[in-house]
Amino acid sequence: MYGCRLRVSGESKGLRMDHYKKGSGTQGGSYREVAERMKELQRQQSMAVANMMKIKYKIVVMSSKGGVGKSLVTSSLASALALQGRTVGVLDADFHGPSIHKMFGIPTGYGMLARMNGTIDPITVPPGVKIASLGLLVPRDDVALIWRGPIKASAIRELLAYVNWGPLDYLLIDLPPGTGDEPLTIVQSIPKLNGIILVTIPSDVSKSVVKRAVAFASKMRTPVIGIIENMSYYRCPHGDVVYIFGRGAAREIAEEYGIPFLGAIPLDPRIRECNDTGRIFLQEYPDSEAAQAIRDIVGKVIDILENGKARIPEVKGEEE
Repeated sequence: MYGCRLRVSGESKGLRMDHYKKGSGTQGGSYREVAERMKELQRQQSMAVANMMKIKYKIVVMSSKGGVGKSLVTSSLASALALQGRTVGVLDADFHGPSIHKMFGIPTGYGMLARMNGTIDPITVPPGVKIASLGLLVPRDDVALIWRGPIKASAIRELLAYVNWGPLDYLLIDLPPGTGDEPLTIVQSIPKLNGIILVTIPSDVSKSVVKRAVAFASKMRTPVIGIIENMSYYRCPHGDVVYIFGRGAAREIAEEYGIPFLGAIPLDPRIRECNDTGRIFLQEYPDSEAAQAIRDIVGKVIDILENGKARIPEVKGEEE
């Protein structure tokens, strides 16, 4: 039975505000309050484990660098997987800049349905992808969630515990830039995480920063499925190829750390148009070069995961 459509305001301290009242955390309050909070954390972790065990493949999409198009890659991979008949979910863990919902044509503040038992249903969008995002819960685009690390970690645990994904073939988790609270909480909270997909653009600056994500995977002993070069090049209408942001960063990282190079997605103005209007690029322009590149990447991801080929990268000289 459903309860209400869940939303949070700019003043919210998390998804379930009672968890964050003064004195209710492990840093303060009575021993009884601390014990109750720890019991709730254990319950959430048990629920998260039960939810995740219903999902065959759990994938994190990350990059230490911002502005490389992680959300574009996540939504594109999810759409391609769904169009190939897989059941797919996307968890938008970028709390300060959620955009997955907009790429699927859902307005900010749309809400998610909350059941009477406290769990939350994701919304299903064409082409059959389930999504959960804080962007669905805040009322407007100009509402800033000003959260410190512990609150973000708690919100991630609650999403993992309370969202009713049901059985899925794939769950893709879109992360914010960096290697801090959100990636760390996700990697530590999801049992049998299948791997990380890294995203970069061709520039040397991006390459130098994305290497930190490889080091993160190595330290956390998490497999890397491969690396994607987004905005790789632009093909002019008369056929010439222009490398606007540089060339070859993803291949160089792949060769240096022995991880698969999954492919390169070219610049295409129609991708931006589809993202801004909530249309699925793969369906609107299935014969485009970028759409074929995305389908090829998905084919490699399926092969690597479903045949157990993902490996943990080894970073030489890294301090323990």
